[in-house]
Amino acid sequence: MSHNFFTPATAASVIGELFTSNWLTVDQERITAFGEITDDPDPHHVDPEFCKEHSPWGKPISFGFLTISLLTPMIYDVYRYPLDGDSKDGYPASYGLNRFRLVAPVLAGSRVRGKFTVTDVRDRKPGQLMITVDFAVEIDGNSKPALVGEWQMLWITPDVLV
Repeated sequence: MSHNFFTPATAASVIGELFTSNWLTVDQERITAFGEITDDPDPHHVDPEFCKEHSPWGKPISFGFLTISLLTPMIYDVYRYPLDGDSKDGYPASYGLNRFRLVAPVLAGSRVRGKFTVTDVRDRKPGQLMITVDFAVEIDGNSKPALVGEWQMLWITPDVLV
């Protein structure tokens, strides 16, 4: 999949376009590693034997925050900014999530992908551009998405201190 490079000057040109990432597999190894790194030993996520007996799904599910964290590689799959290390255009940073909901669990072994649409691009203040993106994370074979929401990114030009 080719990346759609954008800068503050070109971000508004993709308003309304839908971009879909490649599929990512959320396997048990990824789920367990996330539990370890976040100090969360919840057996509904990290213990397949426990889940066979006690989970309504019969297998572990992804941590909600793991699924949220996968937004980054999914959006990088469809939107990129120039990564030349000396960008005169600055750098986008996450600003926050709005209207965010975890809709359906992601079972261990499932594939997910992101669908992204830039809905707004506006100046926040001099040197800062607010980019708003609607997103949905789909689960392969499931009619309900894993999560939906609105993500705001703040593009900061190099000459501005936050």
